[in-house]
Amino acid sequence: MATPSNHRSNGTHKNTPKTDRLLSINSSTKSSALKCKPAPPSQPVTALRRSSPASVGGSKDDPGVPGRVRVAVRLRPQNEEELASDADFADCVELQPELKRLKLRRNNWDSDTYEFDEILTEFSSQKRVYEVVAKPVVESVLDGYNGTVMAYGQTGTGKTYTLGRLGEEDTACRGIMVRAMEDILLDFSPDTDTISVSYLQLYMETIQDLLDPANDNILIVEDPKTGDVSLPGATQIEIRDQQSFMELLRLGEAHRFAANTKLNTESSRSHAILMVHVKRSVKGSVSETPVVKTFKPPVVRKGKLVVVDLAGSERIDKSGSEGHTLEEAKSINLSLSALGKCINALAENSSHVPVRDSKLTRLLRDSFGGTARTSLIVTIGPSPRHRGETASTIMFGQRAMKVENMLKIKEEFDYKSLSRRLDIQLDKLIADHERQQKAFEDEIERINVEAQNRISEAEKNYAGELERERLKYQKDYMESIKKLEEKWMLIQRKHGSERNKVEGKDDNKANEEVSVVSPIDEVAGVKKMLHNETVLRKAAEAKVNNLRNQIMQLKRSEAEGSSEVEKLRKMLEDEAREKAKLEQEITLLQSQLLQLSFEADETRRRLDRAGSGNLTSGLDSLMSQVRNPPPRDSENGDKSSIAKLFEQVGLQKILSLLEAEDSDVRVHAVKVVANLAAEVTNQEKIVEAGGLTSLLMLLRSSEDETIHRVAAGAIANLAMNETNQELIMAQGGIRLLSMTGANAEDPQTLRMVAGAIANLCGNDKLQMKLRDEGGIRALLGMVRCKHPDVLAQVARGIANFAKCESRASMQGTKTGQSLLIEDGALPWIVENANNEASTIRRHIELALCHLAQHEVNAKHMISGGALWELVRISRDCSREDIRTLAHRTLTSSPTFLAELRRLRVEY
Repeated sequence: MATPSNHRSNGTHKNTPKTDRLLSINSSTKSSALKCKPAPPSQPVTALRRSSPASVGGSKDDPGVPGRVRVAVRLRPQNEEELASDADFADCVELQPELKRLKLRRNNWDSDTYEFDEILTEFSSQKRVYEVVAKPVVESVLDGYNGTVMAYGQTGTGKTYTLGRLGEEDTACRGIMVRAMEDILLDFSPDTDTISVSYLQLYMETIQDLLDPANDNILIVEDPKTGDVSLPGATQIEIRDQQSFMELLRLGEAHRFAANTKLNTESSRSHAILMVHVKRSVKGSVSETPVVKTFKPPVVRKGKLVVVDLAGSERIDKSGSEGHTLEEAKSINLSLSALGKCINALAENSSHVPVRDSKLTRLLRDSFGGTARTSLIVTIGPSPRHRGETASTIMFGQRAMKVENMLKIKEEFDYKSLSRRLDIQLDKLIADHERQQKAFEDEIERINVEAQNRISEAEKNYAGELERERLKYQKDYMESIKKLEEKWMLIQRKHGSERNKVEGKDDNKANEEVSVVSPIDEVAGVKKMLHNETVLRKAAEAKVNNLRNQIMQLKRSEAEGSSEVEKLRKMLEDEAREKAKLEQEITLLQSQLLQLSFEADETRRRLDRAGSGNLTSGLDSLMSQVRNPPPRDSENGDKSSIAKLFEQVGLQKILSLLEAEDSDVRVHAVKVVANLAAEVTNQEKIVEAGGLTSLLMLLRSSEDETIHRVAAGAIANLAMNETNQELIMAQGGIRLLSMTGANAEDPQTLRMVAGAIANLCGNDKLQMKLRDEGGIRALLGMVRCKHPDVLAQVARGIANFAKCESRASMQGTKTGQSLLIEDGALPWIVENANNEASTIRRHIELALCHLAQHEVNAKHMISGGALWELVRISRDCSREDIRTLAHRTLTSSPTFLAELRRLRVEY
């Protein structure tokens, strides 16, 4: 239970651990204030608490690992409408992320403090949200546990943005669904793992398949033994890559029901449920002991990730739902109420949990009090106008933090996979052995053939060389014989005597010895030459081997150089990626700095606009203090003084000062009334006391520009209420505002007047009267100022008027051409459809889409050039909801499609 002021805290124990170790048994030491004991299994109504079948890792009676539901709070930034309408008021929420606390203001001096597991400010990135909320759940699913990530909050607070954003234009905007699948695929093995996806919506208590719209009534099947819930009729598509998953998300989002309400242009009218079934195989192991060898088979782990994008809770008087949209809102609120009852019963450890009150609670029975690891993100807005819804959302998260699940791993032995893998491994080993045997035999055969070839070549070379040497020696021998014969004949001619014959015989003997010796010397010379040739050949071979070694070294050096170059290239690529990442971070910081500067300027302007008078009891002293207001310390102090002034003096005395003769008194009095009118609780009192009539009288009688500006601002605040809008119109307020806008030159005065008329443009019942009394022409006349703030309010008024016309045309209460087109607003709309200011451009784009939804306006829009702007919006608009609305409008209009075909534009 929350407590006011800063020194009191909520029911969450302060010693509760803030960061649970994933699946750690130490998480069982949570504070007892957060525990909810499981109900006895004998009571069927507590089926939400039942556990799954016993896993391989433990016995059937194993209770599992305790794991409390973790809750994070995310604050949505202020939108353009809130920046304009809540400019004079502080946000109703103050965040303290470093303490994991938030303060919800009751009023200007009192607040309630709450503690959560995580506090995410409006500046928290999508990546930060995923890491603190969903990543632990995804890791648990990969380990074989069930996990749930759910978003809860008021409509328009960013649930679908947080979970289902695709991030096609900017990857930093990717939601939890896309990032979760990226992490799952990173740890995915295509050979052993499987991932299948189902995408459903719970619409008007019927479960419909977003991947197969014809399958629109899926039944819930419960296991009577374990209590597990399954949807056998849902389509399951196997996923192999991120691209196919993105296509499935786009297909599902196209079939999801959405509607345009006052709180959200694309309000989800159904609960979206994404189911990701992950089946992973964990390899077995072999353990050897001296006695026996044990083989542990592989294990199959089956985890299921459930991402639930709940439709936003809404109050009918604020959302303006009518007809079928009203029935949708009732169904949404009933299912959320049933979920809240189950959370309350689990948080209080009640013996009865009304799980069967809704199909939503039946689908989520394992997420709360079951066996799944659950993370809940509650989304809230900063606007003080929705403080009641914000408080309800925070209390839902507080109660959910007290629910404790019993986590159980889902795994079983995979004997079939083991047998199949062993068969494949055996076949592979046999094939490898045969291939190696054949390669070995082929290598032996090759070596034998090569050896035979070398031997044959060597024998041939040896025989040839031997024959050449023999022929050479024979030739030399014959030449030597011939020379010896010539010498002998010469000697015979010189010596004719017998002595000479004897001497000749002796000489012949000597010459024969010489001739015998001479061939031996020649053979020795030939052998020496052969030896020298052999030595030279070996030296040449040594040089060749040396050159080969040098070439190998050069190749190794080249390879090392290439590896170094590759390393340097990778380092350069890493540096480039880091540089790009730093540039993105710098860009993000610059945008945040610009946003902070803008907010600071807005705060300064609000402080400059705020009144600073302080009235005390007694009319004389009241007028004195209005003339001499005390200095201001802060905006909250100013509002506090005005509240005290309201209580002490009374509204009638304050309103009486609006007719004072002193102009300064009137100025400060009207500022006080304007500040009081900004509070919803004061508006009815001001109107009943005649404050609205007095403010309109000031517009009619006063010539002071300041009085006109502040009075118009007060009327704009009062015009936020539908009943007050009718009173303003009945008292001629639109004519007075038009006259004030026509005579004013100050941009701030024009902004206030345009804001008041823009609020009146959002009332379906006042369309014709507002047009007849010149409201549209007054808005168009104020564009002469060209100030961005004024143009933004003019654009908002035209968008509100076009939306009401579109709604009336769809309901059949309006026929004929748009009043905006009749009053000449179309040229200005087309001219500013691509305005640089996002606040102007967004409203103009919405106005064009709403005008185009009525077929009778199509021809005028084509002739006025609006068709091309619609095509541009459907392709280039930064907001996905407006882009989708433009595309749907173009494709549903026969006139637009015919014109596009005539112009040969493919669409």
